[in-house]
Amino acid sequence: MLEVFLSALAISFLGQLPFGNMNLTATQLAVQEGYKHAWKYAIGIVLVEMIYLRLALTAMDWIVEHELIFKIMGWLTVAVFLALGILSLIMARKQSTDKKGLLLNNKLDRFVLGVSVSAINPAQIPFWFIWSTQLIQGKVLNTTFSDFNFFTAGAAVGSLSGLAVYIYGGRWAITKMKTSNKQLNTFMGIVFILAALWQLYNMIAKPGIGGH
Repeated sequence: MLEVFLSALAISFLGQLPFGNMNLTATQLAVQEGYKHAWKYAIGIVLVEMIYLRLALTAMDWIVEHELIFKIMGWLTVAVFLALGILSLIMARKQSTDKKGLLLNNKLDRFVLGVSVSAINPAQIPFWFIWSTQLIQGKVLNTTFSDFNFFTAGAAVGSLSGLAVYIYGGRWAITKMKTSNKQLNTFMGIVFILAALWQLYNMIAKPGIGGH
């Protein structure tokens, strides 16, 4: 059980470390609104990720049979991220004061924001689909209720730890570099566009679930 827990923790932690729109938004929240709102957002992100993980663990056959649903979600993600990126760059260019970025310039509860952003990111499903399949085939993860629970718990701790790096380390770096909100908002716009292009590449180059 400890091996299962630590395996999920390591996979999830390392999976959170590459630059992405979700973890950089956690940094942006920590800088512009404080740690409390950043953590509410992070918990919302991880909650949805755990739901997707359990879906990947317990409904692999269903996922394969209903691949069209995830293709639609994938194209929706491309459209939403591209729109957010372009609008963020336009707003940042016109920005004369230190306002918040497009994604944060609202009164939406940050937990709900985290849930929403994570929900439209179907890339988490093939990510966990691939890793859980490999671990099951490698006899590390057994297809039992208890193993799935430990695996999910480990993944949750790993994701929160990865987001913590962006919340605390990211805020420290931004503060150290004395980056303005306008520069940060411009950077986030670029990240959203890159995320859209990466998702587009995955949709075209890897048309099936998990690239199969």
